Amino acid sequence: MITVTEAPAPAEALKRLSEEGVSIWLDDLSRERIRTGNLAALIATRNVVGVTTNPSIFQAAIGSGEGYEDQLADLAVRGVTVDEAVRMMTTADVRAAADLLHDTYTTTDGRDGRVSIEVDPRLAHDPAATVAEARQLAWLVDRPNVMIKIPATEAGLPAITEVVGLGISVNVTLIFSLERYRAVMDAYLAGLERARAAGTDLSTVHSVASFFVSRVDAEIDKRLTALGTGPALALRGRAALANARLAYQAYEEVFSGPRWAALEKAGAHPQRPLWASTGVKDPAYKDTLYVEELVAPGTVNTMPEATLDATADHGDITGDTVTGGYAQARADLAAVADLGISYDEVVTRLEDDGVAKFEAAWEDLLSTVTKSLTSRAADVNKGADAE
Repeated sequence: MITVTEAPAPAEALKRLSEEGVSIWLDDLSRERIRTGNLAALIATRNVVGVTTNPSIFQAAIGSGEGYEDQLADLAVRGVTVDEAVRMMTTADVRAAADLLHDTYTTTDGRDGRVSIEVDPRLAHDPAATVAEARQLAWLVDRPNVMIKIPATEAGLPAITEVVGLGISVNVTLIFSLERYRAVMDAYLAGLERARAAGTDLSTVHSVASFFVSRVDAEIDKRLTALGTGPALALRGRAALANARLAYQAYEEVFSGPRWAALEKAGAHPQRPLWASTGVKDPAYKDTLYVEELVAPGTVNTMPEATLDATADHGDITGDTVTGGYAQARADLAAVADLGISYDEVVTRLEDDGVAKFEAAWEDLLSTVTKSLTSRAADVNKGADAE
């Protein structure tokens, strides 16, 4: 259970991170965080200016049952479907978090103060259904600072364009490859062009591109360890940072070209890179690795609370650690490839696994809520029979 007894002291490392142009978002949400004041405390004292969610996060939150009992009882009495029940609970949490972050949203002119909610992961390969779900979620949350998360699958690309074209702010998630990242940026620009043609005020549309970090190291390190040679072992823990740094270089290129210049003149905002999956998976690595080594202006780092606390406690923020490392990043990825590890195979597997994990988490959540609704409906029926 999350409890709030005393607000933590402001952390100098988090302050410096924010001053370097990195927006700190919390990669977690639950009703307990909202109810206990934990999220409000993190906003007030930990420089948290946004929140991201995903199916796994909601599965853990709602699966615990804490804070959802009354709503589940009401939903059971109404006899709603399990899908409707899940959407009512998740959008209620996102709406409450968006309200807590509304002042941030206002003071940053919409840049931050954002809360993301993902489309049903089972729709990841269905563009039309993804667009319909995105519209529904934006309507259900009904807050200007919501962002709709759309997976960066091949089928997700046209959905990104269409949803942005509707004037809806988007968080593009599950990006692993540099090629797909460029396609995501292109889809965003195409969406802005469509929105401009429709007369939409482009200044109201924001987007982030969630580039996953630690999962890349986890997959490539496994292969390097299996090789076991000195050169292979020396490359452990370097591929994910190299991949992310080259992604930032791509971002700089795309958002400085003539196509972007025309949109910027019309009031558009760049699609900021967001470093996701920033909690280290190898205990041999420093727990703040993917924070300290990915500092660059105009980025977002969405952290699980353990990483946020670690950064606050012993993070060492020394300035920009991205833009001067492009040559080394290319060399590191080339060295991995020279050892026979296929970059394309790795990132394809990671995307497939990412979608599958979110689908599994969503199915687990549906199963948990189904049992809760059935149990509560049975209790209601027993009460009616007793009367």
